[in-house]
Amino acid sequence: MYGTLYLCGTPIGNLGDITLRVLEIFKSCDIIAAEDTRNTLKLLNHFGIEKSLISYHEHNKFTKGPVIMERLKDGENVTLVTDAGMPGISDPGTDLVRECLKEGIPVTSAPGPTAFATALVISGFDSRRFVFEGFLPQDKKEKAIVLKSLRDETRTVIFYEAPHRLKATLEEIYKAVGNRKCACVREITKKYEEVKTGNLDYLIEYYSENEPRGEFVLIIEGAKYEDIREKEIKSWEAMSVSEHVGMYISKGLDEKEAMKQAAKDRGVSKRDIYSVFKGGR
Repeated sequence: MYGTLYLCGTPIGNLGDITLRVLEIFKSCDIIAAEDTRNTLKLLNHFGIEKSLISYHEHNKFTKGPVIMERLKDGENVTLVTDAGMPGISDPGTDLVRECLKEGIPVTSAPGPTAFATALVISGFDSRRFVFEGFLPQDKKEKAIVLKSLRDETRTVIFYEAPHRLKATLEEIYKAVGNRKCACVREITKKYEEVKTGNLDYLIEYYSENEPRGEFVLIIEGAKYEDIREKEIKSWEAMSVSEHVGMYISKGLDEKEAMKQAAKDRGVSKRDIYSVFKGGR
């Protein structure tokens, strides 16, 4: 019989956040696959647990992943942990889970702290609808695409960022979405936990004068519906009726529905749009 892959959440700062279930899994599993074995060893030593460790991270997943899979197929139970938080969130844990599911190997989770969720709830920002982006891509073209997609994003947006890139990232977000409200959350669950909130221009100035320390979670306010609507109206006003209807046709609507939507946008009757559109204006 195959072994089981356990995804175990570990503390993101305060060691007191470890769960009893995670500790029991640590004790009973055959091996722990860790992002950084040195960090995980410190955690195990703190709780007096001795266990074999194997490294598994972004840079060795193609060599260590098959090794872990073989041990699971041999019936061993493997615990997967990241340095802090839940494995599979902004790390290669998802790749290992996907392979296990493909091979019919059982996967289960012992939940624990997660930085983005913890930061969101202490930021005071809207948590009903949010999107987690993780770290911005390093590739410039891919990063530009992500940032452009946020201009009309009405949900709260969450990023991770390292201290040495914080100011540059805040500036890039500012250029992409404007002067939105933002919370910079750092040192979560630790002694110097801090939530610094303000408009992006204020935060850029603040971190220009105060060196960022610790890992950051950025919570960005979503775009307001009224602002998006105002931009849409301005774009429609710059179009002819034919261009407006044509825009919807290019998006897959048939001519009838396209005219109906254009009429709704402009606050006129469908008959008015039909007469203008068929007249070629």
